Amino acid sequence: MEIMFQEMLNEDSGEFKNFCRMSPNDFDFLLSKVEPLITKQKTGVRLPIPAKVRLALTLRFLASGDSYRSLHYLFKISSASITSIIQEVCMAINTVLKDQIKMPRTTTEWLNIERGFNRKYPHCVGCIDGKHVVIQCPINSGTEYYNYKGTFSFVLLALVDSNYRFIFADIGAQGRISDGGVFQNSLLWETISIDTINLPPDSPLSEGQCNMPYVFLGDGAFALSKHVMKPFPGNHIMGSLQRTFNMRLSSTRVIVENVFGVLTTVFRIFKKPMEIRKDKAKLITMTCILLHNFLRNTRASRDIYTPPGTFDTVVDGEIINEGSWRRNVSTNQAIRPIPTVGRRASQSAIEIRNEFASFFLRQNC
Repeated sequence: MEIMFQEMLNEDSGEFKNFCRMSPNDFDFLLSKVEPLITKQKTGVRLPIPAKVRLALTLRFLASGDSYRSLHYLFKISSASITSIIQEVCMAINTVLKDQIKMPRTTTEWLNIERGFNRKYPHCVGCIDGKHVVIQCPINSGTEYYNYKGTFSFVLLALVDSNYRFIFADIGAQGRISDGGVFQNSLLWETISIDTINLPPDSPLSEGQCNMPYVFLGDGAFALSKHVMKPFPGNHIMGSLQRTFNMRLSSTRVIVENVFGVLTTVFRIFKKPMEIRKDKAKLITMTCILLHNFLRNTRASRDIYTPPGTFDTVVDGEIINEGSWRRNVSTNQAIRPIPTVGRRASQSAIEIRNEFASFFLRQNC
């Protein structure tokens, strides 16, 4: 197996890139980081499986979603060994790539995030969303992971920047909790509530206007608040204040939809509910998120992972070209949306949304 893999690594056909979803150079870099953590000592009974093969097997598992039996035939490794290898390598990847996700800690760092959104939605410092990650029924489980669709799941709450990268991820909330409920119990919300997130101070959107907060953009499942904007509910006529705001918000927030779409379609472990325990499913989910950022951050692998045409093309608030990931979405995939739930907002939050809406309407005039 190692000889076959080395031959694939040295080929120029692109076979290796399809196999592991990254360039050979980035594979070697990742291998250099995880090798000390996954290398096994030689024994008198047999030679250990090389770290290179262990990493390749795990990346193939995440990229293809193949069963252990299929991987057994491909790598000539027992299913029992494959189970432990995947867990060990995922833990190692989580250790060495943990800094790939960094939530801003200073006002300056948040302003750097805002610059990426400024042209479409000034004062936006991230797009937020939550998804159910569907798993098989956990052993000895109660109803805490039983969700509204009649399946078992945990919730992934994520915040992304304008470069289609995760800057925050909270994994593992109970599947029966709604999007807004997850947010209210997340570390992100806690830092906002006790004012330790260090968002930039309120400032005018344009000269002569009132001070406005910096905000995250969510969908209808989130509660409207000072720092979370969501669409106006219902249908509105073209050119109205509400319709203008909703188009601006959705055309900006489509970034997080694209991020989840790519994560689901490239890492095909999510093509169907995961038939593994929830602790392993959470580990695998975070591993894929870290690999997503790693591949988006590396020049050699970025166009392999997300080639031109992957993401939606949005012009004047409308998608004019759908991203290629949309053609590969499974109807029974493991990552699924959370339903919209109506929530009562404070008057101050309503006024903030109205001020944003008025600003966008003036820009369109």
